[in-house]
Amino acid sequence: MPLGYTAPMSESPARAPGTPPQLFCGDIDIRIAGDGTWFHEGCPIGRLPLVKLFASVLRREDDGDYWLVTPVERARIAVDDVPFVAVELEARGSGTGQSLRFRTNLDEWVSAGPAHPLAFRALPGSQEKAPYLTVRDGLEARVARTAYYGLVELCVERTLGGKPVLGVWSDGAFFPFDEAPGAASGSD
Repeated sequence: MPLGYTAPMSESPARAPGTPPQLFCGDIDIRIAGDGTWFHEGCPIGRLPLVKLFASVLRREDDGDYWLVTPVERARIAVDDVPFVAVELEARGSGTGQSLRFRTNLDEWVSAGPAHPLAFRALPGSQEKAPYLTVRDGLEARVARTAYYGLVELCVERTLGGKPVLGVWSDGAFFPFDEAPGAASGSD
């Protein structure tokens, strides 16, 4: 779809029942790079409060597209990998009672657990795996290398399906390093 194209409301993606119609503004030239930097028309957006404002209206559709959604309009944006980066790890407690909290590049704290799973998968265009954390509503943060090293220090071995598996505990869930997303399991 060309930049600046405004589709009739009938072409706008599906919305929740009872939600007023939104003007579909098409694709806009905003991109979130793999390192979490937001760009507009190729230039980095340097004002953190503005990036936080955009992030507060960011949504991901079931088809994987990312949208900035306000009560009256919506526009699709490009995201290279995921919209956020978990830049800091804080661990509290130990064993099955451990809680892992991550700070995103936008200063939002998220605790890994059943509501915010931690999954290990290949980076885009690579076989190298990295941890990803669900932040909210299908939006994820890739865990930065320094925080990943912290996870490695906290890893423990557990038997799953008769095999020893390395992973971490957080909020009562075990997150294996080598399993597919959604493989978290509670304590035995």
